[in-house]
Amino acid sequence: MSITKDSKIYVAGGRGLLGTAIVEQLQLAGYRNIVTKTSQELDLTNQSNTYQFLQEEKPDAVILSAAKVGGIMANKKNPAEFISTNSMIAQNVIWGSYLAGVKNLLFVNSSCVYPKNTKQPIHESQLLTSPLEETNKAFAVAKIMGSCLVESIRAQYGLNYFTCMFCNLYGKNDNFDPNNSHVLPALIKKFHEALPNKPVMLWGSGKPKREFLYVSDAAEAIVHLLNNNKEHAYVNVGTGTSVSIKELAEKIQEVLGHKGTLLWDTSMPDGHPEKRLDTTLVNSLGWDAKTSLEEGILLTYRYYLEEISHKVVVEHVSAS
Repeated sequence: MSITKDSKIYVAGGRGLLGTAIVEQLQLAGYRNIVTKTSQELDLTNQSNTYQFLQEEKPDAVILSAAKVGGIMANKKNPAEFISTNSMIAQNVIWGSYLAGVKNLLFVNSSCVYPKNTKQPIHESQLLTSPLEETNKAFAVAKIMGSCLVESIRAQYGLNYFTCMFCNLYGKNDNFDPNNSHVLPALIKKFHEALPNKPVMLWGSGKPKREFLYVSDAAEAIVHLLNNNKEHAYVNVGTGTSVSIKELAEKIQEVLGHKGTLLWDTSMPDGHPEKRLDTTLVNSLGWDAKTSLEEGILLTYRYYLEEISHKVVVEHVSAS
């Protein structure tokens, strides 16, 4: 079940925020046989096509980072789509991998699957110990199902299938749409559009705390764990530190040079009061986060500016 530089590795969701970074990290580490498919090329909610693809490719390892994701409002407005899409993807790829004889599988999961009111930092053993947070319950149930399937295959068949539980990821290739993105990229867009000194309206109270990990660090952790985790069904991956949404907004405001007033719409939901992962296990396995929050915000903002410039050029060319 060991992975070599010649092993065939299928990255499901290889064109998304994390998937793109995973492919880059695998290439940097010298892996030569990486398989990806766009959602147009392979619909992972289609069981027959997914099973057939896995049977034909027979990868040595699968990294399942494909998922329907979004922030609080997207989860609140579309719970049926979040639970149905994510449960189908998990079932099809994980069970399909087992049926195809895949020996190694890493399932990407989120810290939002942990209970709403649980002690901080959150240890891997706290999964399913009390009720979930209501605004993302549908997403969390689907992802918990996937992790339970991974754990069951590992226990019953002795395969190297395990779950990585990630904190909030952000960075290059992020989604900046405030209607369905996560908090950090949404704030970058809001503050940029308010430059230099327009007031910025923010959702919630600003009190909840979140943990943020730059996406390249997350991808590096995945590549590391593929080779260095054989004993554990669940591994938390994060920085081990958290900041309040208010503190995050102030950091982004400082990095972008925004001088306006911050306003808070307390009619909007806060979500989890705090999500901070216990990273003792992943640190003991030889991995630590490298990118500070300030550095990560700056790198993400630079990417956002490049995307704006590219969009303007494309629109200009299309119009001419």
